[in-house]
Amino acid sequence: MKFTILVIDDEKNIRTGLQAALELDGYEVLLAEDGTTGLSLALNNEVDLVITDLRMPGVSGEEVLRRITTETPGIPVIVLTGHGTVENAVEAMRSGAYDFLTKPLNLDRLSLLVKRALQSRELVLQNRELEQEAEKRKSFEHIIGKSPSMLKLFDVVKRVAPTRASVLITGESGVGKELIANALHNLSTRKDNPIIKVHCAALAENILESELFGHEKGAFTGAVSRKRGRFELAHGGTIFLDEIGEINQSVQIKILRVLQEKMFERVGGEDTIEVDVRVITATNRDLEKEIAEGRFREDLFYRLNVVRIHVPPLRERKDDLPLMISAFVKEFAEENGKVIENIDPKARQALYAYDWPGNVRQLRNCIESAVVMTTGTVITLDELPPSIREMDEIPAITIPVGATMADAEREIILQTLAAQNGNKSKTAEVLGIGRKTLHRKLDEYGDEVPLQS
Repeated sequence: MKFTILVIDDEKNIRTGLQAALELDGYEVLLAEDGTTGLSLALNNEVDLVITDLRMPGVSGEEVLRRITTETPGIPVIVLTGHGTVENAVEAMRSGAYDFLTKPLNLDRLSLLVKRALQSRELVLQNRELEQEAEKRKSFEHIIGKSPSMLKLFDVVKRVAPTRASVLITGESGVGKELIANALHNLSTRKDNPIIKVHCAALAENILESELFGHEKGAFTGAVSRKRGRFELAHGGTIFLDEIGEINQSVQIKILRVLQEKMFERVGGEDTIEVDVRVITATNRDLEKEIAEGRFREDLFYRLNVVRIHVPPLRERKDDLPLMISAFVKEFAEENGKVIENIDPKARQALYAYDWPGNVRQLRNCIESAVVMTTGTVITLDELPPSIREMDEIPAITIPVGATMADAEREIILQTLAAQNGNKSKTAEVLGIGRKTLHRKLDEYGDEVPLQS
């Protein structure tokens, strides 16, 4: 994708001369002969950079600068000025101009300024994309991901959430099963009623039944008053039973009755309580295996497994790592009052190479630790845990003696792309360049570019 540059100048020779020079550098160019036309083009087109004269009849360059920086922030503006009005150009810099050039123009200086200004623009676009992704995450309760497997999961969640169907969420520990349960509830018609969460593995067998269904006063030693259970508290809403594979057979029977008849009795009680509850469960166990070995009821399994949502482990969706790492760095930097500007390429490569057996929970803890431990503005390899630091083996890149700078750049980009299995997003992250820059380079290399695996 080409960058688009808008040139505003009332002198035709300057407009056409700049157009020729910029198009030779590979940019698309829009032309305007006055400030009014220029503002209309800037505010109604996808423009990446504006080059404007300061002295023009009608709407001045100062007004063009003010309107663009106010109404389309993030678009850099380079101002053109004669030798006698340098003071005005300096004032324009104070008003938000990226830089200025004096006439007659030095085209080499112009080319360098344009390149730097567009690199700044590219960072703005990347930050905007991250912010848009962050907004999407809010609707899914901070679930981060845009890999094909996660996009498919989001689609399933959106289709299932409005229904009454029971959902079984499966996946390894740390993948974010509870976040999926939150999303199912928040996107459902029950969202204004409570979601009650029970971590079954954290409760002893002798108190789990009381926690789920409540008890009457005197039902057992210590039952000094009546207590409502989690199912009763979830009436009209959702109950999320995490680690459902950990509950014993007697509790399984009572849960089955709630699913079938929507009623139960408190422990030690005789009154039947009716409830309207949507049941969402989660497990990292193989429940079919548990059934075969006699530890889990088959009839309950079929009631819970009306819809199954599997959350993939992090090692199977590494395309999501750049976005997740960026989000976690921002979160923990703000939480700890730090400014983190970047991650060292070796540290980033190690993070990408690691398989994350603890999944998102482990990654989150790792980034929090790194943010806390760093003393500068860049997270380095030394701030990562030892097991992750060992993953920094980056393949060596061989460049023949006598190679030109262009040849060296091409080898670095192509070999890094190959090491990343053709993944362009990861390659741009590792090289520390913008994706537009990478795509532009790869277009130049043509058939030499490896396919993404």
